[in-house]
Amino acid sequence: MQAKILYWSSKYPWYLMNFNFFKNNNKSYPLDYAVLKADMHAHLLPGIDDGAVSMQNTLELISGLKHLGYTTLITTPHIRWDMFKNTPDGIQKQLDLVRAELSKNKIDIALHAAAEYYLDDYVSRLLKTNQPLLTLKGNMVLVEFSFMHLSGNMKEVLFDVQMAGYQPVIAHPERYTYLHKNYEALHEFKENGCMFQLNLLSLSSQYGKVVLEMANYLADHDFYDFAGTDLHHRRHLEALKSLKVSEKIHTLLTGDRLLNKTLS
Repeated sequence: MQAKILYWSSKYPWYLMNFNFFKNNNKSYPLDYAVLKADMHAHLLPGIDDGAVSMQNTLELISGLKHLGYTTLITTPHIRWDMFKNTPDGIQKQLDLVRAELSKNKIDIALHAAAEYYLDDYVSRLLKTNQPLLTLKGNMVLVEFSFMHLSGNMKEVLFDVQMAGYQPVIAHPERYTYLHKNYEALHEFKENGCMFQLNLLSLSSQYGKVVLEMANYLADHDFYDFAGTDLHHRRHLEALKSLKVSEKIHTLLTGDRLLNKTLS
């Protein structure tokens, strides 16, 4: 897949649109995760970030995702140099250990590894020195921003990711609540070729009303290309088991718009 690179503009005539949020609908539907086939955002490798804390915990989380219906998992440990100094070699070593344990315990599921890159100066250095980034598939790279504010050089770093030949996939855009009802930056990222990943638990009460409202807006305006669990721990797994979604979101997740199944 070719990364789409466009001129970064500060003019948004296409942004002046009707904020048509979903109408209240009391009906809710359980989600058949088997339709998605692949989970492309989860923190399953033991002890290397804020996800699984042990191999036993890893096996429990993976077994839980398999029971939900997933057949392929792409684990995405954080790479954020001020907190999680993960490297491709270190991630691969952990992946090999987990695969060996899955085989030993006869847990039949495809497990791959990419990473969730925090767009900071470290990523800029990787790009400038032509260090390969871990991808979901092909050239698609999962990226995240600060939850506190949108940094001034974010557009520049995203552009550098594209110029290096990668397709940025923005993780959980609905959780950047400082953009609530001020979606100009996200519209610009979309216009300039970025893809977007929905956190499934954003559709519950897990992250609050504002995040759910943002998720509805972004779904309504055709932002999402992927859906991921962003699974970190048992509480997330339990919440996924009981997750119910609106009819319109259910149609999105079970239809042909999302690309998860292309990762299987």
